Amino acid sequence: MTDFLERRLTVIHYYCLGSNMPSCLVLLLLFLHLVCTIKVPLDPNIQRDLIQPPTIIKQSAKNYIVDPRDNILIECEAQGNPYPMFSWTKNGKFYNVAKDPRVSFRRRSGTLEIEIHGGGRPEDYEGEYQCSARNQHGTALSNKILLQVSRSPLWPKENLDPVVVNEGAFLILQCNPPHGLPPPVIFWMSSLMEPIVQDKRVSQGLNGDLYFSNVLRQDTQTDYSCNARSHFTHTIQQKNPYTLKVLTTRGVPERTPTFLLPTGTSSSKLVLRDEDLLLECIASGVPTPDIMWYKKGGELPSRKLKFENFNKTLRIIGVSEEDSGEYFCQASNKMGSIRHTISVRVKAAPYWLDEPKNLILAPGENGRLVCRASGSPKPTIQWFMNGDATEVGAPNPNFEIAGDTIIFREVQSGNSAVYQCNASNEHGYLLANAFVSILDVPSRMLGPRNQLIRVIEYNRTQLDCPFFGSPIPTLRWFKNGQGSNLDGGNYRVHENGTLEINTVRKEDQGKYTCVATNILGNAENTVRLEVKEPTRIVKGPEDQIAKRGSSVHLDCRVRSDSSLRLTVTWIKDDTQLYINSRMKKDEDGLTIFGVAEKDQGAYTCVAKTELDQDSSKAYLTIQETSSPTSRLTSQLIDKPDPPQDLELTEPSVRSVRLTWVPGDDNNSPITGFIVQFEEDRHQPGTWHNLASVPANVNSVILQLSPYVNYQFRVLALNELGSSMPSPSSERFQTAGAPPETNPGDVKGAGTSKNNMEITWTPLNSTQAYGPNLRYNVKWRQRHTGEPWSNITVWDNKHVVWNTPVYTQYELRVQAENEFGKAPEPSTMIGYSGEDYPKAAPTDIKLRVMNSTAISLQWTRVAPASIQGSLLEYRAYFWRESSLLKGVWVSRKKQQQSFMGDRVRGIVSQLIPYSIYKLYLVAVNGRGDGPKSDVKEFTTPEGVPSAPKYFRVYEPNREMIVVEWGHPEHPNGNLTAYNLRIQPFNGTRTGKAVFETLSRNQTKYTLQRTDPVSRYRFAINARTQVGAGEVITAESPVRLDEVSPTSAYTKNQVDIATQGWFIGLMCAVALLVLILLIVCFIKRSRGGKYPVREKKEVALGPDDNKEGDGSFDYSDEDNKPLQGSQTSLDGTIKQQESDDSLVDYGEGGEGQFNEDGSFIGQYTVKKDKDETEGNESSEATSPVNAIYSLA
Repeated sequence: MTDFLERRLTVIHYYCLGSNMPSCLVLLLLFLHLVCTIKVPLDPNIQRDLIQPPTIIKQSAKNYIVDPRDNILIECEAQGNPYPMFSWTKNGKFYNVAKDPRVSFRRRSGTLEIEIHGGGRPEDYEGEYQCSARNQHGTALSNKILLQVSRSPLWPKENLDPVVVNEGAFLILQCNPPHGLPPPVIFWMSSLMEPIVQDKRVSQGLNGDLYFSNVLRQDTQTDYSCNARSHFTHTIQQKNPYTLKVLTTRGVPERTPTFLLPTGTSSSKLVLRDEDLLLECIASGVPTPDIMWYKKGGELPSRKLKFENFNKTLRIIGVSEEDSGEYFCQASNKMGSIRHTISVRVKAAPYWLDEPKNLILAPGENGRLVCRASGSPKPTIQWFMNGDATEVGAPNPNFEIAGDTIIFREVQSGNSAVYQCNASNEHGYLLANAFVSILDVPSRMLGPRNQLIRVIEYNRTQLDCPFFGSPIPTLRWFKNGQGSNLDGGNYRVHENGTLEINTVRKEDQGKYTCVATNILGNAENTVRLEVKEPTRIVKGPEDQIAKRGSSVHLDCRVRSDSSLRLTVTWIKDDTQLYINSRMKKDEDGLTIFGVAEKDQGAYTCVAKTELDQDSSKAYLTIQETSSPTSRLTSQLIDKPDPPQDLELTEPSVRSVRLTWVPGDDNNSPITGFIVQFEEDRHQPGTWHNLASVPANVNSVILQLSPYVNYQFRVLALNELGSSMPSPSSERFQTAGAPPETNPGDVKGAGTSKNNMEITWTPLNSTQAYGPNLRYNVKWRQRHTGEPWSNITVWDNKHVVWNTPVYTQYELRVQAENEFGKAPEPSTMIGYSGEDYPKAAPTDIKLRVMNSTAISLQWTRVAPASIQGSLLEYRAYFWRESSLLKGVWVSRKKQQQSFMGDRVRGIVSQLIPYSIYKLYLVAVNGRGDGPKSDVKEFTTPEGVPSAPKYFRVYEPNREMIVVEWGHPEHPNGNLTAYNLRIQPFNGTRTGKAVFETLSRNQTKYTLQRTDPVSRYRFAINARTQVGAGEVITAESPVRLDEVSPTSAYTKNQVDIATQGWFIGLMCAVALLVLILLIVCFIKRSRGGKYPVREKKEVALGPDDNKEGDGSFDYSDEDNKPLQGSQTSLDGTIKQQESDDSLVDYGEGGEGQFNEDGSFIGQYTVKKDKDETEGNESSEATSPVNAIYSLA
């Protein structure tokens, strides 16, 4: 890291020598920002301890339209440490939430909840709202949220006179819907609620009017009513219907097209970036004109282009600046054509180029916030700090505003704040919050402590040491407490603290210590590396040929690290081998007794440990037992040699004779021959099988196809496989002929709603029969009697455009070459493209079956409205809210499909005690149709889920504490908790006790009745419906219950109740008492009584402690006896058992009971051993030496 910084600083130094100072300063600040920004790890312990200014994480849309029937929620969620406080402004002024009893904050949130149910007027709450989230480190702002209430004004009553029009004339039926918020959805139906069938002659414009390019006599068969459906209520308002009266004449004169919309020869259109561009041209004329679209000076953007409304509407999805320009729509029929020019200008509301990001710095460091946005016109940038405007050039010792950048220099601990960047132009604005947090955190380790890493020798490994601190700490690695830093050579330290060892050797084994250091402190962690010997197969199996019935041994001798668990498996032909009674697997390999043909194959020995593996493979060939007189007994078998000397004779129009000389069979009889061919026109170099020939034949007449330049070769076969190919023959050219077959798999299907793609499988090279192969494609609408349309193509598909939606077509595809046509093809049926369904399922009936499922029933959509092949009906549903107060729910939509033309179904996996909304759509191959009316339903209560957690612990020996969390899914109002308590001791269990606890209780304390028994707990929650899922736990196992040297104290109860066991314990106690009496007698005489397993050891001169009359028995363990060994560090290595009655009789905790039994005979010894173990393992900490170097 240091080398990296030095190189970058050197580059900047030389750059500054040849540049002006301002650009040099900017480059230097960019570099400081690069190297000083701190990334806070995601460790929850660190996140919890660090300060954080507020950050807005959720807010309502800028333009927020609400349903007047529902309560209003204006969302504002934020996070920070400490948790922020929230306030609101309305129309630029402080909004006092406490003054309005209908307005409240959601718990631990800034979201406003406005109660409308019960008489509230939603119009009173319209306005512009803005949320502020504040703690002592800064203030974050939400967007300005314009709250508007949805309106669906009524249609004015009017009487419409019948519309009189001449047959063939154009007609416009105006809709003029009332203005709503949001605008209503417009569609035309008859007064009987039957949809008006639209096509390229009759269609609805974007303004809602209904346009007739020319009026026909049958248009009088229905009336026409404009309908408006509101967005929220889904109510439909119907305008009084128009009635048509068509004046017929003897003949309708044909006329050239004229535009009904737009008018004139040119117009202009303004659209914002990322919105959809909609251009519309509707023309009149007889016959009905066709509409085509073009762009001046270029092609239409096909990737984001859609033609709608029978080619009358051009939609470009997500326009950008390059979509500006002049577009032409051309209306044409056989009488002529006209053109209209639309000039498109693309402007842009502000959009981010570089959105400001949160910045975390250490005291004294530098950084910057960048806020770059673009738009048309170019947006202006304004900065705010904690919600207050900050002017460019305003004096501040710690930061400077330079246009779209704030530069921070030598920040201090009190400089944390939230900065807002506002980019705006006439089309909109962007607001972004970015905090600058100043952290001073001592070095700390993030990973697990004292890890053990095992690695195979000569492999590469990495020792992880994740760390954190502010300022960023420096990290160094040390091995076995040595004072030199590990970096370079075989070692490489990464910036994240990981030590990489390129090639691990035995000498690399040991304890590695990583130390992180900054000005606030040090932190260390250790990793122990163990290097293991690689697993190797020293003698593997070899290829063998065995006679049937003999025994075979396949070697597999393995050398591996003795500390690793080794498993050896065998694989036969890529499948694990099942070791049956004929096989024996041992350390040296695998033995197969009485081999048969099924044993032939590839055998792989796989030696595997938890760290590595090795494998070796061999092939076993089983040979038939030959007669004693056979001369081939000792000979090997193999695949045959390739045939030779290929010769072509007897040529004719469609055949030729091929003759060859077989090769050697290599001791395995030839079973047959395969003749292959290759042609050089369509697939040169690719060989195909042509004929199979018996083994006793070496000549065959080949039946050939016309107009193919053949070349042949032959392969010989035996039981081991095929030979190599023979040398190729000379080429043989057949004469051409008309095709005898037509393409297969002819299909017709639409790729969009106004086309049909005809595809087929083309003829191959041997079916072409001649040059210039092509296909005559014919199509016509079925059952119309219209003439065939046709085209000749050289590919394997053709697209027919401007087709009506989902219409049946008759299709024919005929092959043709220079010699003639193929026979007449069969007629196939295809379909033009589907459009989205036009109608939604109606009359939806809903019945709640249980707390998690409902049944649905609906009326199917009319076949004419499907506009395609009905695939399914689909229900979309989402959880609107929970009936439990204060529970956040996800409103993510879910779906349930009902395949086919069904009228009922079941929606399951619902969450109990919730309010759901649901609607249905019909689905065809194009997609979803319009939505049905939204239905709302409520699921009843269910049983709750298990408690979120369940913990049992013992704060002392007298009580056990049980804690649990409320269920994550209550599924209703909790009424109580059921707690089951059952004592047990080993395999014996006591009587279970049941407790019914309050629904708000999450803790229970149990007083022990005895100190030995353990307890098993089971708990579940209840609602009115019943009990939920049970979760169990047991009281923890105490160390004195499982240790083999556990002490028996006066508080313990002997769990053995057998008489013989009690008698045995009394005898042991009496024997111990006698030994103690003897010990005290000896002690009163001034002697010591060490027990050394009947071995007499003379005492040294320093061991005589009788002079002062004291007897220090504890010193005996700290002095070497004669014959003992002393290690280099001065500790004693005892050769014999050092057990003695002194160990049991002395010590601070050894004591006698009132009945004379000795308490502590095990516990004192155990403590002493542990103390000695700690003393013997104590070593000078390597970190002390390391710190001195740091």
